[in-house]
Amino acid sequence: MRKSYRVKKEAEFQKVFTQGKSCANRQFVIYMLEKPGQKHFRVGISVGKKIGNAVARNWVKRRIRQSLTELKPQLKQDCDFLVIARPSAAGMSTAEVKQHLIHVLSLANIII
Repeated sequence: MRKSYRVKKEAEFQKVFTQGKSCANRQFVIYMLEKPGQKHFRVGISVGKKIGNAVARNWVKRRIRQSLTELKPQLKQDCDFLVIARPSAAGMSTAEVKQHLIHVLSLANIII
């Protein structure tokens, strides 16, 4: 995903985290903040140390980014959201990551 599609700054993360609404399943937590008038969605990905070492965390982040890239046309454009991976996301395949992301994104009403 290009830089314009990412939430990078700590202040932006905190704003979505504190003011946004949350939804979760067993693998992911989503925080979503509506931003009317925004051209496209922005996403922040957080994978904690409970997932494993740096290799395992990067593996999970790559799978999440790939799934979001494939789902890009179906996502709401006027929001910022954070995807936080839970420890059970560590051993999943790419297809499983995508399936569970679709589930939690639909719970959060981000998928159109």
